[in-house]
Amino acid sequence: MNALVPLPVLLPLFVTGLKLAIGPRLRRFQRLISLAVLGAVFVLSVILMIAADRDGPLHVDLGDFPPPLGITLVADRLAGLMLTVSSAVTLLVFLYSLGQGMADRDEQTPFGVFHPAYLILVAGVSCTFLAGDLVNLYVGFEIMLVASFVLLTIGGTATRIRAGSTYVIISLFSSLLFLIAIAMTYAVAGTVNFAQLAGSLQEVPAGVRTLLEAMLLTVFAIKAAVFPLAAWLPDSYPTAPAPVTAVFAGLLTKVGVYSMLRTQTLLFPGHRLGDLLMLAALASMAIGILGAVAQTDLKRVLSFTLISHIGYMVFGIGLAGRDSLSGAIVYVAHHITVQTTLFLVAGLIERRAGSTELTRLGGLAKSAPLLAVLFFVPAMNLAGIPPLSGFIGKVGLMRAGVADGGGWAWLLVAGSAATSLLTLYVMAKVWNLAFWRDAPPGLAEEGVVLESAEDEEGADEDDDEERARRRRRRRRTGSGAQRHVPAGAVVPASFLGQSITTTRHLPWPMTVATCAAVALGLLYTVLGGPLTTFTDHTAGELLARTPYIEAVLGR
Repeated sequence: MNALVPLPVLLPLFVTGLKLAIGPRLRRFQRLISLAVLGAVFVLSVILMIAADRDGPLHVDLGDFPPPLGITLVADRLAGLMLTVSSAVTLLVFLYSLGQGMADRDEQTPFGVFHPAYLILVAGVSCTFLAGDLVNLYVGFEIMLVASFVLLTIGGTATRIRAGSTYVIISLFSSLLFLIAIAMTYAVAGTVNFAQLAGSLQEVPAGVRTLLEAMLLTVFAIKAAVFPLAAWLPDSYPTAPAPVTAVFAGLLTKVGVYSMLRTQTLLFPGHRLGDLLMLAALASMAIGILGAVAQTDLKRVLSFTLISHIGYMVFGIGLAGRDSLSGAIVYVAHHITVQTTLFLVAGLIERRAGSTELTRLGGLAKSAPLLAVLFFVPAMNLAGIPPLSGFIGKVGLMRAGVADGGGWAWLLVAGSAATSLLTLYVMAKVWNLAFWRDAPPGLAEEGVVLESAEDEEGADEDDDEERARRRRRRRRTGSGAQRHVPAGAVVPASFLGQSITTTRHLPWPMTVATCAAVALGLLYTVLGGPLTTFTDHTAGELLARTPYIEAVLGR
């Protein structure tokens, strides 16, 4: 069983090389092997999760080099659960992307750029969850980030390049800080292996240990978009194509949360920065949800709610008790799925109505009832309406806060309740504007291609050739009438940066993938009992530390 541990990392990388060797040929075969490898990663993840729950943590030393020399990969309950949820979500998003690529007639980019970059992203995420030392955790982050740089700027539009530049700068800064933290850890402990550090760091002076903890928390807080290190997110994510935005928002921030869970429980038990984490959690909840209230674009609304709900997970990590960690893990699994689903629905709204600007939407409950249901269910789940999984996670965290009884814990219980109510208000606002009210004048009809005003008004008289190129592009995408939006507005765009043509009948792969994501979110509710039992055992294993250490070091 241990031999299966590296496969979620190696399979996507192998298929990426195969796809690059094939090139743009054999498109159906390439779709098939991509779906097959993502399906295989999901099956392997389920197997590893079950095996870790039954037999304890699994590990493998690549090249048969023991720590601290070799590369150690470890699959315990936490890693198995994260792998299972992330692989299910990435499989559904990939199916969605196939539908979008076919609908946009993007015959080159999905195979030439998107598919390889997406598989590399999956490999990086898997490597991060399975990493048994700080260096390979860093390597997993870098694999993931290199792929995300490509995906975020795919199509090369001005808005994507601008947003991608901010994302790249922030990511490079966090990577540099991570490298410094790794070097300092090795200097004081003589190893970077998690199992060995669990013992070595306890002999390090308390001040040095606190400094290392603070540096690692800063790195992971940037990646998880914890306030005040989250300002980069609302401007970076909404510009990318819907599948990219969905997988980024749902998954990439949770990699940072996972890293916080792993290091805080294994390397820094009884940590001294719990109060600081709880302050950051409360600020993330408050600032994030207030930012969402102020937005009028659905993608930006969801981006700010993402920041806000990261606070719930940091709340559980800050309390550092068994019940709070269990609640945080439930909430991570729930939020990966629900946040991804809501961004997929935003892509369908864009496809149906030509915009995600709420002031320009309306009447979708009548004209697209299935789309209304697909939004309503995960929206209520995000708001924590019982008995949905969002309610299960929030109640678990609040009960842990009440049981703790500290001042910060009570503040966070109150903040959690207020954030949940404001989330419900925000989702009700979106529902009222986009779905419930009558359609406003000028709503995009079927076949409309949206172009920004700067494309035409900002052109010089000598730009005839460029204008002719745009007209040819519109003909290729099957556009009908044209409608202009204000300069600077976010224009719905495909993988190649072409404007999206609105359609009354949504592409079936996109709809099926979104329906499956909604069903997965509901499955957490149906399996709420087994899920909370599993996460309780996971939290106990994290706090005990000995199962992980003994599995890796053999003692």
